[in-house]
Amino acid sequence: MRAAATAAAVVGHATLRGGLLAQTSRVAIGDLLVRNRAPVNTPLTPEDLLPGQVVIGWPMDPVSRTPRSGTNNRLVLVRLDAARLSAATRDQAASGVMAYSAVCTHEGCAVDYWDDKRDALVCPCHESMFDPYDAGAVLAGPAPRALPRLGLGLEGGNLIVKSLFSATPGSEPV
Repeated sequence: MRAAATAAAVVGHATLRGGLLAQTSRVAIGDLLVRNRAPVNTPLTPEDLLPGQVVIGWPMDPVSRTPRSGTNNRLVLVRLDAARLSAATRDQAASGVMAYSAVCTHEGCAVDYWDDKRDALVCPCHESMFDPYDAGAVLAGPAPRALPRLGLGLEGGNLIVKSLFSATPGSEPV
C-alpha cells in the first residue's frame, strides 16, 4: 500500500513537473508568437501590430500550443519602418516586426513602454531606453547592454522564431 502511494506521488510529481516544464521551457526555433494575457492563444501576424505600439507576448510551442511563459521568455514586440532598420536588425525582422526580450538588462524590470519622441523601447524602473531599429542598443539609462533579440520569420502568415536570442535574456548579476 505504501509503495503504491509513493509510486502515485512520484508519477503525479513527474506529470506536474512535465506540465510546468512545458510552460516555462526555453524558446525554440519554429515557435509561434502569441499575445500576453490573450483569452485564446492565437498566433500573431505582422498585421496584428500597429507601428509604434508595443505588444507583450510569448513564444508558443507550435505542437502543444502551450506558451513558453518563463520570465526570460517574455517578449516585447514592435512593428517598425523596415527602411530604417540597421543591417543586423533587418536580418532579424519579419515584415518590419522585431522581437526583443522584455526583461531589462539592468535590474530585470519589464521593458514595456514606447517613447514616441525617440522611437525607443523604455524600461520605466530606471528609464533605460533601447533602440529597436539598431539591435536593441542602449540609448540612455543604466542598462549595461542591449536587449537580446530573436530572429523572426513568417510561416503561413504567422510570426515564428527563426533564430534564438542574440544574448542571454535578463539582468546583469549584481
